[in-house]
Amino acid sequence: MTEVFVAKTGEMASGDRRIVSHEGVEVGVFCWEDNYYAYSNICLHQGGPACEGLLMHQVEDVLRPDRSFKQQKFSETEINFVCPWHGYEYDLKTGRVVADPARRLKSFPIIIREGNVHVDIN
Repeated sequence: MTEVFVAKTGEMASGDRRIVSHEGVEVGVFCWEDNYYAYSNICLHQGGPACEGLLMHQVEDVLRPDRSFKQQKFSETEINFVCPWHGYEYDLKTGRVVADPARRLKSFPIIIREGNVHVDIN
């Protein structure tokens, strides 16, 4: 187990992120609504910096009762991060590719101890 310091608890507000690295492994650590999520910073599409792009609420289709398209809206609960190279979107809570949920980024355990946030880079 290799723990890498990320931040003191309370230093990261909801929507903040930090990129940490250890021995060539880069990990994006996100804080969202008092939870922390950590993923490999290598996009599954073409190896771009997956964790360094926008955080945005997921776009959802709104359908009429007959199931025809009405409009789109931003989700109130689902948040994604977007690779800045080509726009690949990842679910912040799972690391899954939004367009292909069978694929996901490697995740890393978060450890909170003595007021500090660490990520376990295996």
